[in-house]
Amino acid sequence: MGKKSPLGLYAARILKRKYKEKRLHSWKYRRRIYRLKERFDPLEGAPMARGIVLEKVGLEARQPHSGLRKAVKVQLAKNGVIVTAFAPGDGALNVINEHDEVIIEGIGGSRGRSLGDIPGVRYKVIKVNGVSLQAILTGKKEKPQR
Repeated sequence: MGKKSPLGLYAARILKRKYKEKRLHSWKYRRRIYRLKERFDPLEGAPMARGIVLEKVGLEARQPHSGLRKAVKVQLAKNGVIVTAFAPGDGALNVINEHDEVIIEGIGGSRGRSLGDIPGVRYKVIKVNGVSLQAILTGKKEKPQR
């Protein structure tokens, strides 16, 4: 009965090649080796990014939910890419105006994908004009005017 892997003195090169091929089946390894996050991510691998609000949009939730999810279109300062970012919290869209400076971060979906019932939205707003959106909504701080 034969073995799957070679044994013996001169087997190292073949074993190394087999292990390399095996690692390529892992999506985590492939993303790291081919640098897919830096290459195709609008944030270019960074955890957060600054941008300017272009417009407010209401997105319909995916089935089986219904309702409008409030979001904003943001143009990133670092590369000019336009992304859609979710505005979390009750009345968050009333606080955010056009031409405001916002900080966005990943929404927390697996592998940098969208989360929950919001279609195609991968980011959320965390700061407006340098002040935390959560602090503004809870009434702890006032939003500064630009």
